[in-house]
Amino acid sequence: MQTPFYLSALGLVNALGKGKAQVAPALFRGDTSGLILESGWIPGKEARVGRVQHALAPLPPSFHVDDSRNARLLLAALEEIRDEVEAELGKHGPSRIGVVLGTSTSGMDSGERAMAHHLEHQAFPDSYHYFQQEIGRPAPFLAEYLGLRGPAITVSTACTSSGRAIATARNLIRLGICDAVITGGADSLCKLTLNGFTALDATSASLTNPMSQHRAGINIGEGAVLFILRREPSEVALLGVGETSDAHHISAPDPTGQGAERAMRMALADADLTPERIGYLNLHATATPLNDEMESRAVALVFPEGVPCSGTKPLTGHTLGAAAATELAFCWLALQPHWNPDDLLPPHCWDGNPDPNLPLLNLVKEGQHLGHSRMCLSNAFAFGGNNLALVVGCP
Repeated sequence: MQTPFYLSALGLVNALGKGKAQVAPALFRGDTSGLILESGWIPGKEARVGRVQHALAPLPPSFHVDDSRNARLLLAALEEIRDEVEAELGKHGPSRIGVVLGTSTSGMDSGERAMAHHLEHQAFPDSYHYFQQEIGRPAPFLAEYLGLRGPAITVSTACTSSGRAIATARNLIRLGICDAVITGGADSLCKLTLNGFTALDATSASLTNPMSQHRAGINIGEGAVLFILRREPSEVALLGVGETSDAHHISAPDPTGQGAERAMRMALADADLTPERIGYLNLHATATPLNDEMESRAVALVFPEGVPCSGTKPLTGHTLGAAAATELAFCWLALQPHWNPDDLLPPHCWDGNPDPNLPLLNLVKEGQHLGHSRMCLSNAFAFGGNNLALVVGCP
């Protein structure tokens, strides 16, 4: 077994709320009210989106060139763990703390608004700077904001981005480059992704319906998640990482699920755990026909005896580059008695009509408990056959 690294703090914001105190109870009761129909995203259509409803404070004037919705989401997540970050900074110094974040759109919405302004006025607005939409900017921005001088790396691998950021953060500590890393990710709603996924026939105006025979696609969401990863023991450890790439197709997954299966088995082996030790599996579960088919087959192969599992995207929307860290955060919350005093699992919210062509999974019902096994696995899959599985638990 690898030496465990610990996820010692968590800050998050998404359609369920801002901060652990709001997100946790909404998560465990299966609150889908944050997924709302809006117009203006897709020409001639309404889109169901998981928008963050809380007001997001603007950045300080000295960071006006970075003032995008994506950056504001990051600072909303940071606000919740700022004291823990300052404690790590006092302990290790600015050169020994890194920042590794995942994103898939960065602040593309700022670029969209700026381009619309340019088309009307033949000039970009004074408030616009390319930094706001640059794909690699989130991690350097956060490092500069906090005065950190360790590595600042942005990972962009579509829907696995923030999970691969966490895996990269672990490597930085393992190699002795950092003593602690602020890691996670952020993505904000924008027309580029909503119209792109709609062009692929991958979105649904109705509430996303994972693993159902009536599933019709995803709802796009937004959010941000920040963990502190470190060596010093804490309540929840990052125990295993599995990463594969099957390169089956540019957007469609390998229908056999071999790459997803290998990623889960690699994560379990990295954690030195057998499948029977896992008490909960957070599914990627996009509610697209091909992804759910592939994932259900892979899960049935890795867990032939079954495992309690759920897909949580009906609660937040698919937060794209932030999805892997968001759903790992849900596992983190499930393992913490303070935030989950009734020991509940996130329920699988769907219409209850299984697809007869898919293996039958043990989908979590509302009120179902985690039980004695304090280990969770979380899946994330992305374009290009990019597969990721992470194991967290209470060692």
